[in-house]
Amino acid sequence: MNLADSLGLTIAYWMHILATVIWIGGLASLSLFVLPAARRSMQPVQYSTFLTSIQGRIQQIGWFSLIVLIFTGMFQMISHPNYQGFLVISTTWAEAILIKHLTVGVMLILSAYITWGVMPALERMAFRQSMGKPGDPEELEKLQQRETVLLRVNLFLAIIVLLLTAWARTS
Repeated sequence: MNLADSLGLTIAYWMHILATVIWIGGLASLSLFVLPAARRSMQPVQYSTFLTSIQGRIQQIGWFSLIVLIFTGMFQMISHPNYQGFLVISTTWAEAILIKHLTVGVMLILSAYITWGVMPALERMAFRQSMGKPGDPEELEKLQQRETVLLRVNLFLAIIVLLLTAWARTS
């Protein structure tokens, strides 16, 4: 491997690790610390407003991190000596990478549902409440619980992705 290839791979690894830390750190802090504390200390309208505000920024950073992860991960994968071609699953490394990518796919689907399904519904409820229209407390609770569960499932899957990465690295 020449110096330019080595430098490119080093930068790809660094960006991949950085994006992973940002993405998983955001998921962990939001689902384990921020949301539970905010839910306990804020009224429903305040909580919905806060959630809308913080989620917008976190989602931007999260989706950007995912894009970085996809591109740097593909670059790393095709540069790996065990890579034998698209969907060639002949080694333990390839099995681990396939399972990892399938897990990331599930995470993408869950993230998309949170971003374009659950969050807009919560924002609509918060807007209606801010206009003085009473909301359905049961529906609000269901949406908040759905968001919490989906964020925690995504965090769990992110931890599994790290385990699969370790498995691939040791194969």
